[in-house]
Amino acid sequence: MRYLIIALYLLCISTAFAQKGSLTGKVTANNTPLAYATVTLAGTRHGAKTDEQGHYQINNLPAGQYQVVFSSLGYYPERSKVTIAADAATTLGADLKEGNAQLNEVVVTGVSRATQLRSNPVPIVVMNKKEIDQHVNNNIIDAIIKGVPGVTAVTTGPNISKPFIRGLGYNRVLTLYDGIRQEGQQWGDEHGIEIDQYGITRAEVIKGPASLTYGSDALAGVINLIPYIPNGEDGKLNGDWIADYHSNNGLVGSSLGLSYKKAAWKYAFRATGKMAHNYQNKIDGPVYNSAFREYILSGMLRTDKKWGYAQLAATIYNNQQEIPDGSRDSLTRKFTRQVAEGPNDDIKNRPFVPEDLLKSYAITPLYQHIQHYRIYSKNEFKLGDGVLDASLGWQQSVRREYNHPTQPQQAGLYVILNTLNYDLRYSPPVFAGLETSFGLNGIYQANRSKAATDFPIPDYNLFDVGAFFFAKKTIGQADISGGIRYDTRNIRWDDFYVGPNPGNGFEQRVAANTPGGRLQFPNFNHNYHGISGSIGITYNLNERLLLKANIARGYRAPNITEIGSNGLDPGAHIVYLGNRSFVPEFNLQEDLGIIAYLKDADITAELFNNQVQNYIYQSRLDDADGNPVVIVPGNSTYQYQQSKARLYGAEFTVNLHPHNLKWLSFNNSLAYVVGLNQNEKLVAQSNGAAKYLPFIPPLHVRSQVGIKLQGVYGIFSKVSFRAEADIYSAQNHFYALHNTETATPGYTLINTGISATVGRKGGKPLFDLFLQADNLFDVAYQSNLNRLKYFEYYNASPNGKLGIYNIGRNLSVKVIVPF
Repeated sequence: MRYLIIALYLLCISTAFAQKGSLTGKVTANNTPLAYATVTLAGTRHGAKTDEQGHYQINNLPAGQYQVVFSSLGYYPERSKVTIAADAATTLGADLKEGNAQLNEVVVTGVSRATQLRSNPVPIVVMNKKEIDQHVNNNIIDAIIKGVPGVTAVTTGPNISKPFIRGLGYNRVLTLYDGIRQEGQQWGDEHGIEIDQYGITRAEVIKGPASLTYGSDALAGVINLIPYIPNGEDGKLNGDWIADYHSNNGLVGSSLGLSYKKAAWKYAFRATGKMAHNYQNKIDGPVYNSAFREYILSGMLRTDKKWGYAQLAATIYNNQQEIPDGSRDSLTRKFTRQVAEGPNDDIKNRPFVPEDLLKSYAITPLYQHIQHYRIYSKNEFKLGDGVLDASLGWQQSVRREYNHPTQPQQAGLYVILNTLNYDLRYSPPVFAGLETSFGLNGIYQANRSKAATDFPIPDYNLFDVGAFFFAKKTIGQADISGGIRYDTRNIRWDDFYVGPNPGNGFEQRVAANTPGGRLQFPNFNHNYHGISGSIGITYNLNERLLLKANIARGYRAPNITEIGSNGLDPGAHIVYLGNRSFVPEFNLQEDLGIIAYLKDADITAELFNNQVQNYIYQSRLDDADGNPVVIVPGNSTYQYQQSKARLYGAEFTVNLHPHNLKWLSFNNSLAYVVGLNQNEKLVAQSNGAAKYLPFIPPLHVRSQVGIKLQGVYGIFSKVSFRAEADIYSAQNHFYALHNTETATPGYTLINTGISATVGRKGGKPLFDLFLQADNLFDVAYQSNLNRLKYFEYYNASPNGKLGIYNIGRNLSVKVIVPF
C-alpha cells in the first residue's frame, strides 16, 4: 500500500508539471468564417468558441491524442482526431455543412456529461423555450403534452395535469426542477406540479426507465424542467414581462422576469401571478368550483469560475385551487353546492349555485390551498479533467383541503411534507475513450398531519439512498452507453389513532388511550430494495440517419398511499384503501428507434415493449351485490390492486420542411399504447372487464400546417400562422371492472394560432405577440384521462350526458415584452 501511495503521488506530480500543448484553427461554413462555433475535445472539459473571424485557440492541453468536435447550431458536427505534442502548437480547422439543429441538440438529463441528443440511445425529447411559448397553456405539463408524442396527463380541470409517459404515471414519472427531484404529495389524483410555467426555458423528457442517475421511481421516465440561467450582456439588466389572457375561464396571467450578469456572477428573479374563474363548455355551461389562483416567486444567484460553478436558488409557490364535486340537479343539470354536512346534507337536493358565482374570480369556501417552498444549491468542481457535482436541496409541501361548508376554516386534510434532497457524483477523466460517472443520491422525507378531520395516509418517515455507475464509449460509428444502479428505501410510521373531536364534531388524531379512539394506521417499518440498469447503442449510419436500441430495467418502491392509505382524500372525493403487503414494481423495457433528418423531412419511429412485475393500480370497490361501496357519503371508494402488466406501443413523427419552400412546414405525430392486465385469474373472473389497465390513452394523431412569412410587414416581422388537428380515437380498451372506467368516444379538436414580433423596422423589437384559438369549433368532449368524467351522482340524465366535460372553445392572447 505504501508503494502504491508513493506511485500515485509521483504520478500526480508528473502530471501537474507535464509540458502542455495548444490547439488552434479556423472554423468555416461553406468556406465562410463561422462565428461562435463550439470546439470541444470529446470527454474532457477543454473547449473554446470561435471569434467573429472563425478563429479559436485552446491552451494548456496535456500531450496526447484527442477527438475534436466542431459544432454550431444549425450545422452538422464534424469530428477529427488530432495528436497534441508537448510544448507545441497544433493547427486543425473544419468546414461545417448546414444541417438540422434538433439533431445536434445537447441534453443534460440522465447522462454523465452533457451529451448530444444524436448519441443518446435512450428515447429523449427536448423542448426549448420558443416551442413552449408557441402554445398558450394553463400549465407547463400541458405545453409538454402538445410537443412530445407519448406524453399525456390525467386532469382535474384546466389547471391540474399529472404527467403520464406511455401509459404510466403518478410516482412512476420522476419530475425534476433544475435536476432536483420535485417532491410534493404526488400520490393524489388531483395533486398537480408546483412549478411556474413562465419560468421554464427548457424541458427534457426521457421515455422509459433508462435514467439511472436520479434514483428510483422513474419507471415511466423523467421530465426535467430547467429554469432560465442569465447569459446576457455584462453589466446590463435584462428581463421580460409576460401577459396572458384566456377567454374561456377568464384566466389572467402576468409574469415579470429579471436577470443580471456581471463578470463571473449571474442573478435571476421572477414573480408570477395567475387567476381564473370557472371554465365552461356547451354541455355543462360554467363548471362550478373549477377556479384557481396562483402566485410564484423564484430567485437564483450563480458564480462561474475556472474551478467550476456554485449556484443557490429558491422558489415559493402558493395556489388556491377549487375542485368540483359534480353535484347537480337531476332534471335541469344545473350545478348545486354543498351547504350542510352529515345527515343534514341531502346530496340530491342541494341548492342551485347562484349565477353570480359561476363567473366570479372569488375562491369558494371549499377548495385546496397548496404551498410549496424550495431552496437548493448546485455546485460543480473541476478536478483536472474530472468533474465533481454536488447538490443539496430542501423542500416543504403544505396541503390543506377544505371540505366543511358549515366550518369553512376547518381543513379536512392538512399535511406537511418536508424533503431533503442530496446528490453527489463524480465524472473521472476520459480513459481510452471511455466516459464514466458514478455517485449516490436520495431523499429523506417526513410527512405530518396537522389539525385536520380526515386522515387518508399516516405520518411517515422515508429514507432513500441509491448508488449508480454510468459509462459511455464511441466505437467507430456506434455510441454505446449504459449503467447499473442499486436503491434501498426505508419507510416507517408509528401507531396512528383517530377519535372524536368534541370541539367541531368531526374526528382528530388522538393518543392511544383516548376514550373512543381507534387505531387507523397500525405501525409499519419496511425496507425495499431494487437493482436497475440500462444498456443501449446508437449506430450512426451517417450524419442524417441513426438507429437506436436500448433495454432497461426499472425499479419503484410502493408509495405511501398504495401501502398505507385508509381514509378520505377530500379533494379527490375518494376513500383510498392501501395494502401493506405490496412489493416493489420492476419493469423491463425494450426500445427500438430510427431517426432520419433528411433534406426536406425529419422522420422518427420509436417502438417499445414494457413488461411490469407487481404493477399497482386503483380499482373501484363494489360489494357482493355489485353496488359501489360507500364509506363516506358522496365519495367513491378505491382499493389498490397488484398484478403483472404489459404495455407496448409506438410513436411516429414525420415533419416536412421543403428546403425550396422555407416558409412551409407540415408536422405530424402519432402515439399509440396498449396496456394489458396480466392477472389471468382476475381477467377470467371478470369476463374480460379487467383485461386492460386504467388510464391508458387512446390512439393520438396530431397534424399541424405552419406558414412562416419571410419578410417584414410594417411593424410586424417573424409572422407565422399554424392550423392544427388534434385527433383522439375512441378508447374501448379500458379497465371496466366495477365501472372503474367507461368507454370514451373519439373526437377531433381544431386549433389555430398566429404569432409575430412587433417593432419598428430596423429598430429593437417591442414585444412578441401570440394569438391562439383552441377547440375552435367548440366540440363537446370528454378525455378518457379526465377525472371529472366520473364526477356524477346519477345513473342517467335528461340530455344523455353524464359526468363533467372538458373545456370548450378558448381564445387566448399572450404578449412577451423583452427588455
